[in-house]
Amino acid sequence: MQQRQTPSEARRARQARLVAVVLAVTMALWLGGQWLGGQLGWETRYVFLFDLIAIAGFVWALVVTFGIWRGRQG
Repeated sequence: MQQRQTPSEARRARQARLVAVVLAVTMALWLGGQWLGGQLGWETRYVFLFDLIAIAGFVWALVVTFGIWRGRQG
């Protein structure tokens, strides 16, 4: 028997799915950018932009995940 989710649980579930998608896409783009930069011989400063974008995505995911965790504590 399945219980109904409360609106706050449904919101947390949506946020968790969004975090998962952002993490997967960020990692794929970061790895793809690193590989592409190596293949095309891009300068390090251009490839470093992929690192900064990936860090931003990971920090965002960490902050949202922390918010989800804190929401479950209360």
